[in-house]
Amino acid sequence: MADGLTYKDAGVDIEAGDAFVQAIRGLVRRTYGPRVIDLPDGFAGLFSMAEGGVLARRYKRPVLAACTDGVGTKLKVAFMAGKHDTVGIDLVAMSANDLITVGAEPLFFLDYIGTGRLRSDTLVQIVKGISEGCVQAGCALLGGETAEMPDFYADGEYDLAGFATGVAERRRILTGTRIESGDVLIGIASSGLHSNGYSLARRIFFDRRKMSVNDPLPECGATLAEELLRPTRIYVRSVLAVLSHYTRKYVIHGVAHVTGGGLPGNIGRLLPDRCEARIEKGSWDAPPIFDVIAKSGKVNEEEMYRVFNMGIGMTIVAPPYYADVIMRILKRHGETARVIGDVRKGTRGVVIA
Repeated sequence: MADGLTYKDAGVDIEAGDAFVQAIRGLVRRTYGPRVIDLPDGFAGLFSMAEGGVLARRYKRPVLAACTDGVGTKLKVAFMAGKHDTVGIDLVAMSANDLITVGAEPLFFLDYIGTGRLRSDTLVQIVKGISEGCVQAGCALLGGETAEMPDFYADGEYDLAGFATGVAERRRILTGTRIESGDVLIGIASSGLHSNGYSLARRIFFDRRKMSVNDPLPECGATLAEELLRPTRIYVRSVLAVLSHYTRKYVIHGVAHVTGGGLPGNIGRLLPDRCEARIEKGSWDAPPIFDVIAKSGKVNEEEMYRVFNMGIGMTIVAPPYYADVIMRILKRHGETARVIGDVRKGTRGVVIA
C-alpha cells in the first residue's frame, strides 16, 4: 500500500514557514514604536491611536488614509540578479510616497509575499528591505502574509504587494484645489527609474541589446543590475518636514508622486479646471539611465516623459514666494530640489517645453 501523502509532498512546507517567521521577527520589531501593541503570534497587528498622544496632541479631526501598490516587473530583474534586499524598499516606497501626497503621516504597513516554494534565505532578504523601507518612512511593519503556492509561480519567483495606512488632519488634507495660476512646481530628484517603466526597460536591455544583469553600464557607473535595482527614494520625512513647517498657512497647494504616467500623468491629476502646468525641460539634472534608455530603444521624448519619472520623483506645488524656503528644508533632509515649472491659466493639463 502506498504511503499517505503529506502537505510537504504537495509542495507546502509548514515547518519552513514557521522557521521563516522566527527568522524575520527581529526585522519586524525593528520598525516598532510605542504605538505598536506587541502581540507575538497574533492573527492581527495592533496599533494604538492614543499611545503617546498621537491623536490627542497632533490631530483634532483625524482622517485615515490608505493605499496599496506593488513593485511590478522590476522583480524580474531581482530574479535574474539573485538580489532581493532592495525590492522591499521599493514596496514600501510606492505606498508611503502616495500617502504623503495627501498630507498623511504613515502609521503602519502590511506586506503580502506570494511564492511557489518558500526559500527562507530569499524571503528574509525581501523582509530586510521592507523593514528598512519602513524605518525610512517612519512607519511600523505591523503584519503580513507569506503564501506558499506550488505550481502557481515559476521556481525562484515571487510577487509582492504592500498596504499602507496613515493619518492626516482633516483641514490640512491636500487635494490640489488650492492650486492656482502663478504657483511654481518644485521637483525633488529621483534616484533613478524607481519602480516604473520596467517592462519597456527590460525589453530594451535584455531583448534588444542582449545584455546580462552583470554587464557594465558605463554611462551610469554601475552594472545593469545595480542601476535597475537602485531602490525607490522614500520622501516621507522630507515632505513631512515641509508640511510641518507651515502649520497655520496653507502654503503647500499640492504634492504629486511621480510614478506610472510620468510627470504629465501625475501632476495632471492635481490640477483644478482652467489650470495648466508648464514644465521646463532641462531645468534639472536627470540621471543618465534615462538617456541610455531613450537612445538604446529609440524611444521618443513624449513616450519617455509618459512612462518614466525622468529624474523627478516627487513634485510640490506652492506659491513662488515660499519656494526658496521649501527647497532649503528639503536640502536639510538630503533632497535635491529645483523649480522645474509653473502653473498658468489654460486648459487643464501639463505641457513640457
